[in-house]
Amino acid sequence: MSSKDSLPATAASTLPERPSRAEAESAIRTLLRWAGDDPDREGLLDTPARVARAYEEFFAGYSKDPVEILSTTFSEVEGYDEMVVLTNIRFESHCEHHMAPIIGKAHVAYLPDRRVVGISKLARLVDIYAKRLQIQEKMTVQIADTLQQVLLPKGVAVVIEASHGCMTTRGIHKPGTSLVTSRMLGAFRDDPSTRREFMSIISQKRSE
Repeated sequence: MSSKDSLPATAASTLPERPSRAEAESAIRTLLRWAGDDPDREGLLDTPARVARAYEEFFAGYSKDPVEILSTTFSEVEGYDEMVVLTNIRFESHCEHHMAPIIGKAHVAYLPDRRVVGISKLARLVDIYAKRLQIQEKMTVQIADTLQQVLLPKGVAVVIEASHGCMTTRGIHKPGTSLVTSRMLGAFRDDPSTRREFMSIISQKRSE
């Protein structure tokens, strides 16, 4: 079984048939009426089309394959076997419960085993999962597990810290709060010194 075969099906492969653009815009007009406004007034005439285009950008991750992003690797690394860490990867997502924004940053590391991947691919991997309806805990696992299963490194570490609009702008209304989640695999879970080194690196970057 290949690493791709062992990964769960993407959300895009399990969704029902996608509605048309016209159906999406009609739904947005319904929501505008439900909110108490008139979608036919001048200021809202183009809003359904604008929102539909925005949703295409917000949720572009459904149309992209995270395995494919990591498919090109490099083995000519002159024996490099220390951790690779990319910090402060800013992302924008939306929570699946209220569709409110999640704004945060991810710190991603792996301990290579003869293969490395281009660093931009780590940022793209974060974006693919961020640009779907999410909960932060699930997104953390998805990023870490995909890296582990595709690259087959000696270990993977992912830490995400983010502010959730569903908590800061509605409900309990607690601005300034942030949620921190982590997933440690392989050497990062089993070797305390490796985990401490990673946490020390991201702690320094947070303070810069």
